[in-house]
Amino acid sequence: MTLWRFDAIGTRWEIESERVLTDHERARVGEVIDRFDREWSRFRSDSVVSSLAAGGSAALPVDAAAMLDAYRELSDATAGAVNPLVGRSLAALGYDASLSLVASDAEPAPDDWPSILGWRERLTLAEPAIIDVGALGKGRLVDLVQRELADVPGGLVVDASGDLAVRGRELRVGLEHPYDSARAIGVATIRDQALCASAVNRRVWGDGLHHVLDARTGLPVLTWAATWAIAPDAMHADAVATALFFDGGTRLAAEWGVEWVRMSTDGRTQRSAGCPVELFTTAS
Repeated sequence: MTLWRFDAIGTRWEIESERVLTDHERARVGEVIDRFDREWSRFRSDSVVSSLAAGGSAALPVDAAAMLDAYRELSDATAGAVNPLVGRSLAALGYDASLSLVASDAEPAPDDWPSILGWRERLTLAEPAIIDVGALGKGRLVDLVQRELADVPGGLVVDASGDLAVRGRELRVGLEHPYDSARAIGVATIRDQALCASAVNRRVWGDGLHHVLDARTGLPVLTWAATWAIAPDAMHADAVATALFFDGGTRLAAEWGVEWVRMSTDGRTQRSAGCPVELFTTAS
């Protein structure tokens, strides 16, 4: 197997393949990532998301329906805790476009977001808001990159630092302890599946400040420290990894056929019955 490492959308990527990817194949991957970033990044002033911050409409991005339809299910399952208009809430806590990391008062996201955000014929915002698809967007991009490389023969692993998809081979993946990166709480074994993780020790910039927010309060979550989800595709795995921080997450996982593990902030672990993970801790 050969390994290609590169940085994109603010994270480290690794693509493992049975032969070296050609320059053309690498360029295609770059084009997929750049297109997605130009449409959905709230950190780019030239993105579609940024152009809509004051309200208005834009041509419908290719991935809008897939992601925002899933967001509606996420929002319904978590009683509004997950919301694609949480961007202003993140910005209020300092995780803004300039990464000021200076927090002000918490700002809940609009609870009536489906009446504000439209995604059928065009992408529209009926009032000023900041779209943030972080609850499932990186997983969706992993799927798009894997799809772009569908013609590459043999096994393939697309890993975007916590969100990965595996094709044509079996892979064992350590589940990093959220409070000690030198330890694992278990090992997952996957094949032709995706595994996505989320944790409160990632993107931390102050006392109790991290990127996993409850949209209803605009504040970081407190009960769960880390989640892992395994699904046929990375978008749904990523979405469930987010939903598991809230009530309703396990029900959504069951409805979507997603296996999962989560660890609480006091060290307890839970898992779904069929999850292909060997845990080194005792499940509660």
